[in-house]
Amino acid sequence: MNNAQTLSIVIPLYNEQENVDALVKRVHEGLAGCAMQWELICVDDGSRDATWTRLLGAVEHFGPHVKPLRLSRNFGQTAAMQAGIDVARGEFIATLDGDLQNDPADIPRMIKELIERDLDLLQGWRKARKDALVLRKIPSRIANKLIAKVTGVALNDYGCSLKVYRAAMIKKIRLFGEMHRFIPVWAATVTSPSRIGETVVGHQARVAGESKYGISRTFRVLLDLLAMYFFLRYRARPGHFFGSIGLALGAIGSFIMMYLMVVKFGMGESIGERPLLLVGILCLIASAQFLTTGVLSELLARTFFESSGRPAYSLADGGEITTEWHQA
Repeated sequence: MNNAQTLSIVIPLYNEQENVDALVKRVHEGLAGCAMQWELICVDDGSRDATWTRLLGAVEHFGPHVKPLRLSRNFGQTAAMQAGIDVARGEFIATLDGDLQNDPADIPRMIKELIERDLDLLQGWRKARKDALVLRKIPSRIANKLIAKVTGVALNDYGCSLKVYRAAMIKKIRLFGEMHRFIPVWAATVTSPSRIGETVVGHQARVAGESKYGISRTFRVLLDLLAMYFFLRYRARPGHFFGSIGLALGAIGSFIMMYLMVVKFGMGESIGERPLLLVGILCLIASAQFLTTGVLSELLARTFFESSGRPAYSLADGGEITTEWHQA
């Protein structure tokens, strides 16, 4: 690594007053031998305790390379992480949690590995995770396997916040809601999955403060995963998603109505009180709704891409070669 390379470390914090001092100290200890110029961006996500005061104290103690950022209220981990990424100035960006469970000493090694493997994103893998089995480990394992299966981006630990990125890549992505769990998947929309890697990192048990997560996050992951799947597969062609469902329901409804027509006019039987008649009508109505929703979603998608000036594709770094006109 040469001294021209720069690193920004982004840490979102929410009610972590017990951990701030030790966290900032451990970051400095972990990067003591790092040849890169670096800055530490700590984002206070609307904490209600003394987190902000402790961060201001860290600036006085360690120096101006510690940059605290305070959000007006609690927006959530994803928004706090995005805020830190937005102000980051480094060529490389590293993110980690503020609960002291991630080890900042892993960052220099991860940056070196990112460069050597020519990756855009290197995801941490808490192989020896120090968390509760039922409330944290089992739901996490289920979610990781499900995400890998649905998205096609095969990683062992999506939930680990310790990641390093090339800033040029991560700044192409906008994070919303609670999509920080799916950053590798979002990255796959702007870079090749082959440039997304994983490496084993250290993990410690929480010693201070309270965890902000519980078993309920498993259900939120499922909802986010559905949205992620739709975005990955149908962002530029949402009409295909809704249209496929509409055509399938239309076919079922049409088959049912044709069968009832044969029963009514061919066999002379009454169909007015048959539940199948109601099912057929509902299928046809739902089919029409899905088809029209598909048309409207196509209009919205085209309006979005045209008005924002964003293409439906992303060029790779070095993927455009300057050429000259052929002279006759």
